[in-house]
Order: sequence, then structure tokens, then C-alpha cells
Amino acid sequence: MSTEKEIHDEELELDDYRESEENAVILSTHENINRDLNGELLKLEKGYVELRLTTTSDMVVDDQGLIHSGFVFSAADFAAMAAVNERNVVLVGSDCQFLSPVKFGDEVNFVARVRHTEGRKRNIYVEAHVLDIKVFEGEFKTVITDRHVLKLKLLEDGDKALKRAD
Repeated sequence: MSTEKEIHDEELELDDYRESEENAVILSTHENINRDLNGELLKLEKGYVELRLTTTSDMVVDDQGLIHSGFVFSAADFAAMAAVNERNVVLVGSDCQFLSPVKFGDEVNFVARVRHTEGRKRNIYVEAHVLDIKVFEGEFKTVITDRHVLKLKLLEDGDKALKRAD
């Protein structure tokens, strides 16, 4: 009798796994980003991301072990892009505050949430903590384009204008 219950419980767990696998969100942007420098996705949901950046010696700027803020910003930007999760999402602006220094060996945990959607525009709020200390917060403004940013007609027109100027 207990064996039948165990088999039934295992089948239920397998069904739960299949259901969560079917509902899983797949990363559609920044697939080739260097995760060692920009963080590892821990949770990816529609409009929501959790990401962890483990700081390394490559990020250190001085003999005290201070991490360059650009790495923190880059991880926050990646979290924001992943929260939008559209192939052609482009950062167009941000308002960020670096609230506390980050040092070598810290694990920086980011949470990104899409807060506002208007047409192709998205605003994403990102917070980062080391343990219980908030080290970063920022609002990222993005736009979703029809084509890759490097293939937009605006850039093609700009190249033609440059050729005429020569």
C-alpha cells in the first residue's frame, strides 16, 4: 500500500515538473552575454527577474578590493533587459543610484520588475543587495524595436549621409 502511495506521489511531482516546464519563460534577449561579468539568472518570469553577480578579481579597481561600479550597472542593465525579455529591447535611459560600495567576493543579488508599459516602451525598476544592504537602485527606460538596433533604417540613412559628406 505504501509503495502505491509513493508511486502516486512521484507521479504528482513529475506532473508538477511538466507543468512548470511548459509555463517556463525562456530568455529571448542577450543570450550571448558573459554571465561571469554580468550575472547569472536565478529566476525568470514575465516582467520579473532575479539575478546574482558574484564579484571577481577582474572587476577590482584597487588594492582594497573595490568593484568598479560599471559591473554593478551592467548586471542591473542585464536584469532589466531580461525582465522585458524581448529580442530587440534597447536601453534608452536610466536613473541610477549607487548606494553602497561593492567589494571583491560579494554576491550582489538583483531584482528587476517591469513597472510601466506603454506601447513599445518599458520602465523597469532594479534593486541590488549584498546580504541585507541595498547597494543599488535604478529605473531603466527601454524601447522594443522591430529590428535589431544595428539594422534599423535610421542607421542605414546615417551611413548614406556620411558617404555623401565624403
